[in-house]
Order: sequence, then structure tokens, then C-alpha cells
Amino acid sequence: MDFVRNTNIDFMSRRRIAFVIAVVLAFIGLVAAVAIPLGKANLSIDFQGGIAVQFRFDEPVEIDRMRAVLSEKGFKDANLQQFAEPTKLLVKLSGGEGDLRAVSNSIGSAFKESMPDNPFTIDSTSEVGPTVGKKLQKDALWAVLIALIGILLYVAWRFEFIFGVAAAVTTFHDILAVLGVVYLLDMEMSLLLVTALLTVGGYSLTDTVVVFDRIRENMRKKAKGDFAALLNRSVNEVLSRTIVTSSTTLLASLSLTFLGGEVIHDFALTLSIGVIVGTFSSVFIASPLLLFWKTKKKQALVKA
Repeated sequence: MDFVRNTNIDFMSRRRIAFVIAVVLAFIGLVAAVAIPLGKANLSIDFQGGIAVQFRFDEPVEIDRMRAVLSEKGFKDANLQQFAEPTKLLVKLSGGEGDLRAVSNSIGSAFKESMPDNPFTIDSTSEVGPTVGKKLQKDALWAVLIALIGILLYVAWRFEFIFGVAAAVTTFHDILAVLGVVYLLDMEMSLLLVTALLTVGGYSLTDTVVVFDRIRENMRKKAKGDFAALLNRSVNEVLSRTIVTSSTTLLASLSLTFLGGEVIHDFALTLSIGVIVGTFSSVFIASPLLLFWKTKKKQALVKA
């Protein structure tokens, strides 16, 4: 499956354009990271506390009518989501302190009164208190930070410290970029999405380490040419592997996105976005960061 052979693409010459794209994506991610703690994002009940009730009706229902029914009963802030099956409906309510179970029963009573000829059953009910939601939000942030520190230490031990910094920066960029895209798509921020972001970080690291391995091999060979030429040669030598790995992973994640059902849809879509961003960063960000460091180091030695 060696689709690409003997390429000689000058990736380093395009690093400035790549950095501009990276900065824009990272900025959007930073906006999302600020909006989430402020409650300005589409937070799930995992992070803000509340209750989610999934109903299954005997007959198809219209989401606009259901929203009007709940609004009349005082649930104006209810978040309704309809699945591919028109008989299934998910109702989410952000909860403060109080009996959220009673709120669930009130929603069911509202549906019974407004649609007595369309009985329903409750498939599932999930409940998270507001205190727990805030703790989960804090724990999710710590999970990402600890993962980044672990990446820095691992790559610094396996290669050099600057390699570790480049890998950590690249991974942090990927997580921020995917978070920003998810925020723009108004996807629900949940613990499942945090799992997807950490998975993206792991994928990005693996792809970056493969490129770094080849760079280190070529550095040991003391190949002729400047450092930029060495980086270009290294990236070109693993380009076929990068394309095949990314394509097969993307094929699997896209299959789950479109065929996996509602529960796993957001997770799979986040992974799909992450594969694209991770492939871009391993080629256009990780290696150019090494070149930037090498150039600055040489300039410092000249001045000294």
C-alpha cells in the first residue's frame, strides 16, 4: 500500500502559511476554552448538572410541538433533541439544587396531558448534580493538562527536550483546534467529547513520533544539506505511511459517524476532525517547530 513514492515536496517552505492556519485554529480553540467555563457553550449535563430523559412514543412526534408543550408548562429552557427515529425524543434540563427526579415526572405528566392518545415509555434517565458537574469540568481540564505534561516528558526522554516541546505544542494545538471546530459546530460538550479529545491527542502524538523517529535517524546519518532539507527528506520518507494510516483511521471514524447511531455520533465526528487536524500538524507544525528552534539557536551562536 505504498501509494506515494520518492516524493520531494518542500514542506518547510510552506511553514509560514501553515503557522497562520494553526494560529487561527488555536485562537478559535482558546475562545471555546474560555466560553466553556463561562457556560457560553453547548454544555451537557455532565458539566453543568441537570437531567436528561429519553422518551419513546408509540406514534411519531414533532419536536416543535413538544417544545411548545413544555414551554406552556413552564419548561422554557428545556433542550429537545430528536433522533433518526421520529418516535424518540431526548429532553435535557439544566438543574440547580433541587429534586430533578420530580422535574422528570413533571415533564412526563405534561406529555400525558397534552397527548393522551400517544402513550410513551421512558428509555433512560441520567442525572448529574450541579456540584458534580463542576467537579467533572475541573477534572476534565486536569486530564488534558496531565496528558500534555506526560507527552512532553515522554518525548523529551525518548528524543531531546526540544522534540518534547515541539510534540507537546503540536498536541496542544490539535486539541485546541478540534475543540474550536466542535464549538463552531455547536456540538454538545460532554465527557464523551473529552474522551475524544484525549484520543485525538494520542493519535497526534503517535503520528508526530513517527516523523521524529525518521528525523533522528537522518540526523545520526549526518546527511548532507541544511537542516530544512533534512526535515523535508524525513517527512517525505514517511509520507506514504502517514497517508495510509490517516486514510484508514478516517475511514473507520467516518463509518462510525454516519452509521454508528446517535450515541456515538459526536464522538466519532470529533475523531474524524482530529485525524485531519493531527495529520496536518504532524507534517506542517511539528517539524517546522524544530526548524524554528534550530534557526534561532544558530542565530544566537552567531551573535555570541
